[in-house]
Amino acid sequence: MKKKIVFSGIQPSGNLTIGNYIGVIKQWVKMQEIYNCIFCIVDLHSLTQCNNKLKLDKTILDTLALYLACGINPNKSIIFVQSHVSEHTKLSWILSCYTYYGELNRMTQFKNNKIKNKNINSGILFYPILMSSDILLYNTNYVPIGEDQKQHIELCRNIANRFNKIFGNIFNIPKPCILKNGSRILSLQEPYKKMSKSDNNSNNVIYLLDNKIDIFKKIKFAKTDSEKNPKIKYDIIKKPGLSNLLNIFSGITGKTIKQLEKEFYGKLYIDLKYKIIKILSIFLERIQKNYYNIRKNEDFLKNIIFEGSKKANKIAKKTISKINSKLKLY
Repeated sequence: MKKKIVFSGIQPSGNLTIGNYIGVIKQWVKMQEIYNCIFCIVDLHSLTQCNNKLKLDKTILDTLALYLACGINPNKSIIFVQSHVSEHTKLSWILSCYTYYGELNRMTQFKNNKIKNKNINSGILFYPILMSSDILLYNTNYVPIGEDQKQHIELCRNIANRFNKIFGNIFNIPKPCILKNGSRILSLQEPYKKMSKSDNNSNNVIYLLDNKIDIFKKIKFAKTDSEKNPKIKYDIIKKPGLSNLLNIFSGITGKTIKQLEKEFYGKLYIDLKYKIIKILSIFLERIQKNYYNIRKNEDFLKNIIFEGSKKANKIAKKTISKINSKLKLY
């Protein structure tokens, strides 16, 4: 039986968070044993930040080294850089001609950015179309994502269905794959928002390359709640900070929330925090050891990208060829 195809990608910040690991990369590691996995370092998406200080040549290799350190295997999965496959931008333009402005304007992430930034660039508006082209180029069946990306996947499905209705069965209709617990790790100090690697306050974020001192400080002072008789119980509405810590603990150890509630019954918040500090420090130390060993071999990393891009190109060209034929492009 032919394996289903999984596509996913992360921007090359070079400094991934524990939220990135629990919400996405951990899924990738499991999925590569079951599916044909295609993992993309989406450097073109990162250009929407309009930051001239971006050093993509370095951060791409940093990000790849972290992927490998976390368990992504280039012998089992295709790993490549988005800009190395020109079909992504070509398909993005084609799909934009089958996407309505109103659909893009309704995207929550675009609306949030528009509120924060008066001079928002058009790349942020068209971001979901490029994301759709990333997915649809590879006949993707499943897309592992966080809750905040569900709207983008729905748009991708709508575009694919619209195109198929006109031109026949060109695209697979992808399905989102979301973890029930841990897919949305929250900020440590502001647990009403997602943990983000671009957060200006580093105390909100546990980075995969954080040292033990930083881990200790960030977890110890992470926000919980101010109940008179505090209980370690999962309640994302009433106890978002505490629930976030339980999600992190669960995501790292594999223990269920129920198991953790039972384990910490009658104990104090500080007991939970000290235990998380211990397990996080051990877990991240292993990733960091792997990372630094891998990162120093740039030729090895560049070869992975080169071979991955060749494989991705081969698949992408077949898809574009079919589309060219349908659109009567010469």
